[in-house]
Amino acid sequence: MTDTPTDFSALPLAEATLANLAQLGYHQMTPIQAASLPAALAGQDLIAQAQTGSGKTAAFALALLAKLNPRWFAVQALVLCPTRELADQVSAEIRRLARAQDNVKVVTLCGGVPLRGQRASLENGAHIVVGTPGRVMDHLERGSLSLADMGTLVLDEADRMLDMGFMDDIRTVVRQCPPTRQTLLFSATYPDGIAKLAQDFLREPVRIEVKAQAAQVTIEQRFYEITRPQRLEVVAKLLLHFRPASTLAFCNTKQQCKDLVDYLQQQGIGALALYGELEQRERDQVLAQFANRSCAVLVATDVASRGLDIDQLEAVINVDITPDPEVHVHRVGRTGRAGASGLALSLATLNDMGRVGAIEVYQKMSSIWYGLDTLTPASTAPLLAPMVTLQILGGRKEKIRAGDVLGALTNTEGGPAYTREQIGKIQITEFCTFVAVERSVAHAACAKLNAGRVKGKSVKVRIV
Repeated sequence: MTDTPTDFSALPLAEATLANLAQLGYHQMTPIQAASLPAALAGQDLIAQAQTGSGKTAAFALALLAKLNPRWFAVQALVLCPTRELADQVSAEIRRLARAQDNVKVVTLCGGVPLRGQRASLENGAHIVVGTPGRVMDHLERGSLSLADMGTLVLDEADRMLDMGFMDDIRTVVRQCPPTRQTLLFSATYPDGIAKLAQDFLREPVRIEVKAQAAQVTIEQRFYEITRPQRLEVVAKLLLHFRPASTLAFCNTKQQCKDLVDYLQQQGIGALALYGELEQRERDQVLAQFANRSCAVLVATDVASRGLDIDQLEAVINVDITPDPEVHVHRVGRTGRAGASGLALSLATLNDMGRVGAIEVYQKMSSIWYGLDTLTPASTAPLLAPMVTLQILGGRKEKIRAGDVLGALTNTEGGPAYTREQIGKIQITEFCTFVAVERSVAHAACAKLNAGRVKGKSVKVRIV
């Protein structure tokens, strides 16, 4: 079979890396990978513009892993991310892609976790550091992190880092990086601040832009004209009419998120809020519940939701029309992925019509409007997620693995044995473990784990 430009085998990658990619299901490069990897592997600086979910993590991870020396225990690459969730996702993806190499150590440095454990991890030697600017800066100031030997710097979702006020922190970190490094900057949009960053920190960068697909055929976009007082009520009507199993609803402010969640919960709709000021512990719980299908509706601001990669998202609701058409396309593009169909439902007042017009121009397509009288409840039953999350006190620090939790639930010790189908996603964090179980068995499964053992030890478990 002859190579095409989208085959990974067309790249100068080691045979073991190509074999690992094939095993992971990476057969063809995505557009951003095909456009950026040749330049990145050649050692050039890069400005790459592509939306969330486009495969950009593999684009920079393969480049930094290709030049890494696993036998040299020094920080050889640094990836800066806007949020802890994105840093965790990036770390996990780099570890998967690094399986073909000898013992590559990836350390994640983010807030919300004690510095002590992170310092110990760094003392044991790290090849790649992935973190948020503030926490990386903390370690640099304390002397627990040195970037003197770093060869590759990645700024991931750089526009969101600027939105969140990290510009000064980024500058402080970059000043401690060797001037001879390679810098790879990835961003969904290209505001003035990104151009300034690139001018200050990159050397003759290759500029790559992979346009967001304006409107995928698998996504059905519907617009509804409302008055401002109707907003909360219409969101509930949409949810009870379409009854999607998993919905991401976008609001422009934290207060709107809170108001909408309160209203939806009163209507028997399982909803949680995600916004910037949440404590890390609450944020982790909310994200775990939405990712494992224990929460039917996640109400979020744009900044808070950036970096989330949720499988099987059936619907997106634009509770507020965003003033930026590009942000609208990013929101809508969260559903209908991987060939699945998706719904994008947008609410607009008369005052929003100018914004809707800008979206039409950007998408090169007319909006399709539906009347509120078309919305009738498909069922009188509450709209609740099919799963419930159990939280086990104990995580990576206790060396708990997914198989340990699965074994504790599927054996007969302490209560009935549950089938694999009754158990959902298992997510292990530093200090706790989240496991989804079918709603009908949640209380019994919680009691079973509390009465039994995980990895040979008694554990404390609660329903989140």
